[in-house]
Amino acid sequence: MATVTFNGASRIYSGADTPAVDALDLEVRDGEFLVLVGPSGCGKSTTLRMLAGLEPVDAGEILIGNVDVTHIAPQNRDIAMVFQSYALYPHMTVAENIGFHLKVKKMPKKQRQERIIAAARILDLEPLLDRKPAKLSGGQRQRVAMGRAIVREPQVFLMDEPLSNLDAKLRVQTRTQIAALQRDLGVTTVYVTHDQTEAMTMGDRVAVLQDGVLQQCASPRDLYTTPVNEFVAGFIGSPSMNLLPARTDQFGATYGSLSVPLTPEQLEALTSAAVTVGVRPNDLRVGADGGLNSTVRFVEELGSEAFLYCIADGTDHEVVARTDGLSLLQTGDRVSLVPNPTGIHLFDTKTGARLPA
Repeated sequence: MATVTFNGASRIYSGADTPAVDALDLEVRDGEFLVLVGPSGCGKSTTLRMLAGLEPVDAGEILIGNVDVTHIAPQNRDIAMVFQSYALYPHMTVAENIGFHLKVKKMPKKQRQERIIAAARILDLEPLLDRKPAKLSGGQRQRVAMGRAIVREPQVFLMDEPLSNLDAKLRVQTRTQIAALQRDLGVTTVYVTHDQTEAMTMGDRVAVLQDGVLQQCASPRDLYTTPVNEFVAGFIGSPSMNLLPARTDQFGATYGSLSVPLTPEQLEALTSAAVTVGVRPNDLRVGADGGLNSTVRFVEELGSEAFLYCIADGTDHEVVARTDGLSLLQTGDRVSLVPNPTGIHLFDTKTGARLPA
């Protein structure tokens, strides 16, 4: 096992106006499960490929443990990668696919078989060792790809959207298995996904990227409760946080019928009169008055909970509120959405930065 360190690592593609990864400073702790997440094109897969040696590093350095691997060939980095496509050899059995790398390395057959059996036992693949990939389900193929990585006993696992080809139910099941497996093995793991739910449920920490720049790296809880800027606040959470473009006046921040008080420190930190009020759907309750007067546009019933999609009076802005399931509210109903005072987040609209509490 080992730490992974990015020191000002950048990747600039030829002809691009901006770096795909821009001066990334990030340390992955020994044995940690770190998830890279962000929208398409944010640089997360490029970051992983730089660590794997599949993309050159144009500036800065990357270390695995205390070894600078910036210019070391991929096969000499002591890593194992699991790709989005399973990349299994169709003519080989499960056992042969799992042990292929060990065979290439000329590991003695007895030792190779021991490692294959051990990996198959961990992944519940023992009954399938003689089958070929065509006879396996998508989830089974993904476990074979995981087995191929496990038998190498690398310092670092790299996983590039390994669940994206699975259906929704299998994806939930497999992400639980991968997270549990990583904790059992204790191998430092860097995992890339565009699915923030996946990121929040699997990672010890989550690194959020936007346009090649690291926005925040923190525990899932800290990302959810204390996002450092408006981008992270809107990206993390499902449904996403309501971000209301407000203005400051003598009463604080005002949006529609909603008024939120601001401290002198918050007013001083603002770079303009514009402030964004952030409230998550679960921090809005339907009250009699004192909140944001709105009209229900759509009710999404999910059984145990329901989401109200509303339009705030005098705006065309959609606001989402969570209520208990089997709501009696219907399209066209008038509601007042009252925020939980402890669930209000404030951001400088001009810079996107979080205002001090």
